[in-house]
Amino acid sequence: MDVTPFEITVDDEILEDLRDRLLRTRWPEAETVDDLSQGIPLAYVQEVCDYWANEYDWRARERTLNRFDQFIAHVGDMDVHFIHARSPEPGAVPLVITHGWPGSVVEFTKVIGPLSDPVAHGGSASDAFHVVCPSLPGFGFSGKPARTGWGVDRIADCWAELMDGLGYARYGAQGGDWGSAVTTAIAARHPDRCLGIHLNMVMRTHMAIPDLRSPDPDWTPEEQEAAAALMEFVAWGSAYNRQHSTRPQTLGYGLTDSPAGQAAWILEKFWAWTDCGGHPENVLSRDELLDNVMLYWLGANAASSARLYWEMFRPTAPQPPRDAPPIGVPTGVAKFPKEIVPPVRSWSEPFFSDIRHWRRLPRGGHFAAFEQPELFVDDVRAFFRELR
Repeated sequence: MDVTPFEITVDDEILEDLRDRLLRTRWPEAETVDDLSQGIPLAYVQEVCDYWANEYDWRARERTLNRFDQFIAHVGDMDVHFIHARSPEPGAVPLVITHGWPGSVVEFTKVIGPLSDPVAHGGSASDAFHVVCPSLPGFGFSGKPARTGWGVDRIADCWAELMDGLGYARYGAQGGDWGSAVTTAIAARHPDRCLGIHLNMVMRTHMAIPDLRSPDPDWTPEEQEAAAALMEFVAWGSAYNRQHSTRPQTLGYGLTDSPAGQAAWILEKFWAWTDCGGHPENVLSRDELLDNVMLYWLGANAASSARLYWEMFRPTAPQPPRDAPPIGVPTGVAKFPKEIVPPVRSWSEPFFSDIRHWRRLPRGGHFAAFEQPELFVDDVRAFFRELR
């Protein structure tokens, strides 16, 4: 496997073009409601874009991101960008962590250090990991698939080849959102290589849920709460999913041309999916939010990132067999209370036969490692501690 060092370096011309586009944004009129029912508020998007154009310092943020060792690996016909944080501890366990949409490797920047060098962050050397954090194909600085077929299973196989090429014969895996599906596919397709999986959103190919068209009158309050959250999401929060899975190319034209549009498309989800008390900047700084948006803007990744939904959810997409055996690899789940659909153990057990760790965390949402890095790190450590 060909691996070359990588450093983020963005040409001045690209940054000048970004600022020019932001300053020339053609804005819609304001929403006619005082909530998110029509989408992210105009005033907030204008405020963020003004900050992006006039105050946000990409060069400083670039230096911050470049503190991590980064590489491009040519895996098959895909160039995979990844952060590789080798631990100084000789007993460290390799761990591949995977983001989803609308996230990026930026989500993990606050947990890579504590996971890879726990002693330097007040932890124990016995909890150390060699952390591999790839950008999904079509996301961030990874290559873009040039043909169809890059669904979750193929990405899982790509990650397995990446880990093998890095010399890791056996490793753990962690993920949320699409990262959860990829992580679960690693366990299903490479169980001999996978030490265990840790999830903060429970997915196989789709979320681990029953058929809500036939609700069970004996559901527990926890199950009823999760069902209500899912129905609310389907009714009011899933339009992006439908667009991604049916017409990602059409969506890409507007978002690739307009940084304000790309930011609004992403920031709406951070507003809705974080445990933020009504505003995303209660848990994430504006710079952190824009760092993540930049990884979509710089590579013009609007369409290429959305195509993963088309690969998996389009009406003609291949469906997993209904009689697929459950995942037998040791599994841990961190239940963050403001996840889109909080995971339910009774719904997950038919899909995962060896759940060894299930913990409800006191706070946090969909972007767990980004929002609550300490809780995230503690839970990952606790799960893998018994598997070392």
